[in-house]
This record gives sequence, C-alpha cells and structure tokens, in this order.
Amino acid sequence: MPFAPVMERALPDRNIVDTASGDSLCSGMSLRIATFNLENLGKDALAQRIAALRPVLMRLEADVLCLQEVNAQHVQGGGRAFEALSALTANTPYASHHMVSTIQPDGGPLDVHNLVILSCFPILAFGQLRHDLVDRPLYRTVTAIPPPSEAAAVEWERPLLHAEIALEGGKSLHVINLHLRAPLAAPIPGQKQSPLCWRTAAGWSEGFFLAAIKRAGQALEARLLVDQIFDTNPEALIVVAGDLNADVHEMPLRILQADPMDTGNPDHAARALSPVEDMVPEERRFTVRHHARALVLDHLLVSPSLRARLVAADILNEGLQDEVDAAETGALGGSFHAPLIAAFA
Repeated sequence: MPFAPVMERALPDRNIVDTASGDSLCSGMSLRIATFNLENLGKDALAQRIAALRPVLMRLEADVLCLQEVNAQHVQGGGRAFEALSALTANTPYASHHMVSTIQPDGGPLDVHNLVILSCFPILAFGQLRHDLVDRPLYRTVTAIPPPSEAAAVEWERPLLHAEIALEGGKSLHVINLHLRAPLAAPIPGQKQSPLCWRTAAGWSEGFFLAAIKRAGQALEARLLVDQIFDTNPEALIVVAGDLNADVHEMPLRILQADPMDTGNPDHAARALSPVEDMVPEERRFTVRHHARALVLDHLLVSPSLRARLVAADILNEGLQDEVDAAETGALGGSFHAPLIAAFA
C-alpha cells in the first residue's frame, strides 16, 4: 500500500511513567527499540498469557516496540479489532502508544499473524509492502501430481510494515517490522500424505526450495526498501526488526545486511545493516530454543548512523521453553520467542 500519513491517535503524554521501574518513557535522552514475537496472541488462554507476557513487556520499557503474530478478533457488527492486544497492554504505558499494523484491502487487520508497531513517539507515516518492489516470481513445479502445464506465481505469505517515527530534535526513525517465512517446506500439490507427512523425499525437497524462494524474496523486498530510504537520506536512522526465522549467517540475513564482505565493495559500507545482538554475551545470545539448540531467529538490524548511537542490547530469555518440547505438551505460557531490546543514545 502507499506510504500514508498517520492520524490514528492523539499524541501520548510525554511524561508517561513506567510503573515497573519509575523511569519516564520518551524522555528524549535515550531510545529503546524492541522486537517480540507474541506467538499467535489471541483469545485462547488469554488470562494465562497476559500473566506471562505483561511482565516481560514492562521489563522491556520500549519506546518503539515491534510485535509479530498478533491475531485480531471478530467484533460485534462486523470487522476485526486487536482485542487481545488491548487487553495485554491495558494499564501499561503501551496503552498510550501510537499504533499501526498490517491491514487487509478493506482497511481492517488480518485474522492472524499481524505485524504491529507501537511507539511513544509520533508516527508520521506508515505503509506495507508485499510484491510492491519485487514481482511475484514464476515457477513450474516438477514433482506436483498432476504436473502443471505452466508456471505459477510464487507469493510471500505476509507483507512488511514500515513506519516513519518522529524523534525529538527534528530527526526521524525508519522502522521496518518483518516476519519472514519459517524454513518449512511449502505445499506441493499431490505430495502430502498428511499435514506433517510427505509422499516423497523429492516432493519435500521441492517444497523446501519454494519456501527458500519466499523467505529470500521477502528479505530482498525489505532490502530494496532500505536502499530507497538511503537514496533519500544517506545518514538515515533505520532499524529492520522482527522474527526473521534465520540466524545471522543465513541467506535472508546476508541479503538484508549487504555487508561489504559479501558485496566486495567497501563503498557500500555506509548502507550496510548490522545486528545489535552481537553486544549480548555469546552464552545468552539466543531468542529461541529448538530441539535443545539455542538459536538467534529474532533480530534488530540497524543502519550505521543508528549503530553509532547503540549503547546496550539484551535478550530476555531466562526460562525460555524449548518450542518443540512445549508444543508437544501444549504448555505455551508466554511465547516460544524471547524479546530482543536495544538502547540508543
């Protein structure tokens, strides 16, 4: 959708006090940016989930909070609203934050997996991109049953959400909230015996290949947006935040970072993005536990001008459940993801 002005809420009180710490948010002396996958936040077991999630949100003390997997609920009279999210943020500073989200063509939120940006600073404009900068690639499957007669378009599942936020002193912050496709094989017609069982190894392999196209394509579209912002302002303050379903050495992250070691051109260093989690001690540097492996799947990638102001980063992963073990027992409390927070001067 086009980049559009935001007039969705009144400017929040600049003297909001965080009841957990007593510190004033949006003070202008520092900027705290966080990303957190809320793991299908909806009405199911909502009281239990609020009890687990709200203390974490309060610890973050985020001025700008990027959320993934926020579900919307059907409301009386038609349409959808973020009732579960409103219940989660009630009686916290986040209830007064400006909010924008991904939307459907009719203007309402999606049923599931919405992206949300909350900001105590004014949001000047926002937009979402899905195949606006990257056309749908055409691909003809080779293992589908029956074989297709022609190529079909490959689409990303989710858009990205971009907001421009007004900081004090006339500066602005570009926030790109992104949720890349998980590395799970995409469906291939005729190749599934059941939701979790593939008919052939070749079919699974092609499905995994298609998923990689989608994930890399989403990352490319975000990277092209980053370069458009740099074209306008080479010193732009940019953060790409979200659940990227990849660690820092995998292809989607390398596409987003555009490190000079990959491009082979030091002239591009001023456009490279860098991960803030490298400031977190290695033994605590993980946002997900999967089959006893500690992984960094959630990231904050920042532009050089923003990196120069970075003073601290942390991952709130104490007691994080293994998502595979917990899924088997149905023991979801808060989220299988740990939030990542960074502070900037």
